[in-house]
This record gives sequence, structure tokens and C-alpha cells, in this order.
Amino acid sequence: MHAVIEKAKLIKLLAMDVDGVLTDGSLYFGNSGEEIKAFSILDGLGIKLVREAGIRPAIITGRSSQLLARRAAELKIDLIYQGREDKLVALTELRSDLGLELSEIAYVGDDLPDLSAIVAAGLGITVANGHSFVARHADWQTDARGGQGAIREVCELLLKAQGKLNAAWEQFL
Repeated sequence: MHAVIEKAKLIKLLAMDVDGVLTDGSLYFGNSGEEIKAFSILDGLGIKLVREAGIRPAIITGRSSQLLARRAAELKIDLIYQGREDKLVALTELRSDLGLELSEIAYVGDDLPDLSAIVAAGLGITVANGHSFVARHADWQTDARGGQGAIREVCELLLKAQGKLNAAWEQFL
């Protein structure tokens, strides 16, 4: 865990997959063809807390949806890469656009399409229900499942490592 904390101290960008990370991975379709996703409010607050602490959130996802664009806007996530099946290429573009080193980026994914980005990032993370092969290659695995507070757990790890967690919590007193 010490190595994870040391890596977390350097993080300036938190990049996340969506399905299986910000959601539980289930896809719901209505009779009219509309797509429905459930997002955890715990994750939303975690994203707000890291953003306020100076860690920029980003989304990289293989699927595209207006629903996700709406949720990202609600969370003030302006770095959103939709329809990007090659997560590492998208992560590399994001890194270059922001002038960051890979060591300054955490990436959270859950399945094989995320693996190359998890391995390349300074801090590669998977969720509790992430694929076992992905978990073997990640630096850390959350206790919470995707869509059920895993991103909140990641956010609090980053804030704690950077000495910002208590201040983030105390604003609610």
C-alpha cells in the first residue's frame, strides 16, 4: 500500500472508464430505444471533492451517449472522450494535451479494454468487480464495486495521499 500512496501523491488527473466503473456495468434499454444508466451519488461527490482540491477529472469510454455527456456536465467534467475503444491512445492524447507526465495520471478501469491504460498510467486502478486479469496488473483494487462508490474510494485515496482529505471533509461541518 505504501507504493500506492507514493504514486497517489503525484496525481493531477483522474481518468475513468464509465461502464463498470462509474456504473455497475449493466446496460438498460427502454422500448423506445432509450438507454438508461445508474450513477452513484457517492462517486459524484468524490469527483467534486478532487476537482476542488486541484485534481482534474476525465472520462475515457468506448461507448457514446448523451446521457453520459449530461452526467459529465453536471459534475463539471470537461475532459470527456467518448467512442474511444483504444483507451491508451485516448489517455496518451489527454496527457499530451494537458502537458502531463504519465506518472501524474491515475486511470480507473474494469475490463480488458482498459488494461493498457491501467498499466501505462502512473497509478493504475481497477474496481472490486474488475476482471481478474486486469486486477493482477493494476497497482490497486478498490473494495467497492463499480457504480457503487468505487470512484469515491479512489478520490478519497488520492486526497488522503496528498494531505487534502480532512480539509475536504471539514467543509461539511
